Amino acid sequence: MTKQIEILIVEDDKRISDIHRRFIEKLEGFKVIGSAFTGEEGEDWIITYKPDLVLLDVYLPGTLGTDLLSVIQEHSPDTDIIFITAAAEADIVKKAFRSGVADYILKPLTFEKFKDSLLAYKTKRDILTREGNVQEEVIQSLWNNKVSTTLQTESIPPKGIDPITKEKVVNHIQTMREGITAESLGLKVGVSRSTARRYLEYLVSEKLVYAELSYGTVGRPERRYFIQSS
Repeated sequence: MTKQIEILIVEDDKRISDIHRRFIEKLEGFKVIGSAFTGEEGEDWIITYKPDLVLLDVYLPGTLGTDLLSVIQEHSPDTDIIFITAAAEADIVKKAFRSGVADYILKPLTFEKFKDSLLAYKTKRDILTREGNVQEEVIQSLWNNKVSTTLQTESIPPKGIDPITKEKVVNHIQTMREGITAESLGLKVGVSRSTARRYLEYLVSEKLVYAELSYGTVGRPERRYFIQSS
């Protein structure tokens, strides 16, 4: 199973911190490992736990979030940062950009902005963990403001679609020359009919599988799924 991205929230307003946490719970592949409400607490978390990603506010009690950038670079250089803040001062934005901050989101925050930012980050992170050479268009996407829809689709399946189960379903359908129904697939793979149908329809949308209607002995139509030939 793919390792979840571990997130530290550094935000002095507990209500906003809780909103971030609830937003993250709606997204596949992420988990919150802690919340810090001051710069000092954030520094302790970063040095001790070295999270994959820090969601960082700028205005913190007694300090600025930008002061944590040097702490991260020194003690946890593999930790990435997304600013979520009301700060729009040019010197702060410039420092964030020059420090390699992954994204800069201005408050007020919406779930759509939050989701788009984290999913784009996850896609880029997945690209950077691949072995071997990277295609030119993929390299270019790392420096674009938005990752292409194709790249996001390849790297981030929708919630409820597990890559391992997906591969198992595809492998099974490849052995069924006469196609298979959702009910039969569920029995073979060990999932419910509705779960099997969800995977099959997802594979149809990915153009890995196609569906046809067939009629049983009593005339009731059923949807049969076939592997898409290359």
